[in-house]
Amino acid sequence: MLRQIFHRHRARRPFPAAPSSSSSAAFHRGILRPFSSTITNLNSERSIRPQLPQSYTHDTLLTNQTVLIANRGEIAIRIARAAKALGAKSLAVCAPEDVDSPHVAFADEHVVLERGTTAIAPYLDIEGLTNVAVERGVDLVHPGYGFLSESAPFAQSLLSSNITWVGPPPDVLRLFGDKIQARALAERSSVPVVRGSGNLTCGEECLNVLNDGNVRLPAIMKAAYGGGGRGMRIVREMSQVTSSFDSCRREALTAFGRDEVFLEEFWEDTKHLEVQILADGRGNVVHLFERDCTVQHRHQKVIELAPARDIHPELRRRLVDCAVTLASSCNYKGAGTVEFLVRGAG
Repeated sequence: MLRQIFHRHRARRPFPAAPSSSSSAAFHRGILRPFSSTITNLNSERSIRPQLPQSYTHDTLLTNQTVLIANRGEIAIRIARAAKALGAKSLAVCAPEDVDSPHVAFADEHVVLERGTTAIAPYLDIEGLTNVAVERGVDLVHPGYGFLSESAPFAQSLLSSNITWVGPPPDVLRLFGDKIQARALAERSSVPVVRGSGNLTCGEECLNVLNDGNVRLPAIMKAAYGGGGRGMRIVREMSQVTSSFDSCRREALTAFGRDEVFLEEFWEDTKHLEVQILADGRGNVVHLFERDCTVQHRHQKVIELAPARDIHPELRRRLVDCAVTLASSCNYKGAGTVEFLVRGAG
């Protein structure tokens, strides 16, 4: 998956490991992701405005420009700090429930959004956020991660209003939002992928794919537009196929509004490795080495280790080369992550 600018990324030195040639790797998931000032004293009416450090090397890059931060929490604070370091003003947005949150305090200005049906609904309101950006005359919108950071409609809405979107172009977001298209791009770019299928419409098609030997058990059904560990079912027996497909499809429709489902072989006892990349949208891509995200709970990362331990230097080279190739093939822009599954020794 590919993830965005002002995000945290560190160059990492390779960690040497024992030689091995018996490992295989495959591009795992097609996601390229992208990324005022008062602290309220709860015991008094006083507000304290923190003094954030000003950069001495990049303090004029965004002078007199305003960045709207379409997020909350720690990522919004980091974006506000980065904006200040670049000479820009930061405009925070918040749900009514978050008006006293730290990310509001760290921004230069803030706007309270209309109350939604849930506490996070205002942060998912494309029309409302676009209207705020237009009304306040901001120059850029930074989505952080999560929420609308991978939303092609949000990116397009801002670009149509002549506002700079800090992240990949809408067509790239649409491409990697569809795992079936992302797999196809990886194959065209000679990036190895786990054996899988195209879009499947019923349990019978799943059975045909498995019976033809195109995909072998154990397999995993995935929502083509899924994410966040949702919309997936592991299948170990043919008898589980039809019921698993139906439940996977229902969850996909409920969670993501799309019911496309595909099938991949399920690799067990693997490493989940990710490569960080930075790209300028003109085909120039650099990598920032890899991290090991194997420790997971319900398909969600729990611990990240960087650099990845016990992998052969040649495998590391192949991983970073594949990540750069994939990002270059679609003119990716911003910071991102390409995820791989690695099995075997190495």
